[in-house]
Amino acid sequence: MIDLKLLKEKAEKASAGNKKFFKSLKKNQLRDLDDTIHYIHEEVFEEIDCLECANCCRSLGPRITDRDIEKIAESLRIKPHEVVNRYLRIDEDKDYVFKTMPCPFLMDDNYCSIYENRPKACREYPHTDRKKFFQISALTIKNSYTCPAVFEILERLKKEL
Repeated sequence: MIDLKLLKEKAEKASAGNKKFFKSLKKNQLRDLDDTIHYIHEEVFEEIDCLECANCCRSLGPRITDRDIEKIAESLRIKPHEVVNRYLRIDEDKDYVFKTMPCPFLMDDNYCSIYENRPKACREYPHTDRKKFFQISALTIKNSYTCPAVFEILERLKKEL
């Protein structure tokens, strides 16, 4: 099992160095960054099983879009307004988020009961395989506190570049 307290401590220690690393990248390195990060992403996710952790599902409240609400409602065979009433609240940014954490759809075995219809933010997390990765370096550093895979991806990226 992954020691999440230790992960947070390691991420805190690495945070300043990670910020410095991204600031130090030269323009010509940014062109290669996506290819490098995507390769490392694939490599790390072959080694790390999200089902052993599910910390993102326990601690991060994703933004829920109207389309997400429709898909969740379809999955649960209920009306969209029932999804809103049962599971969602509006946060300080005026976005829908889950009323409670861990995610109400996270099961005891760390599987998602609505996996095929999970919110877009969940499908895309931890965002380490997206294009123009450099644009989300601050988010990636933040995610390294929550996700062991992101922490490992950053460590390998610093060694690679």
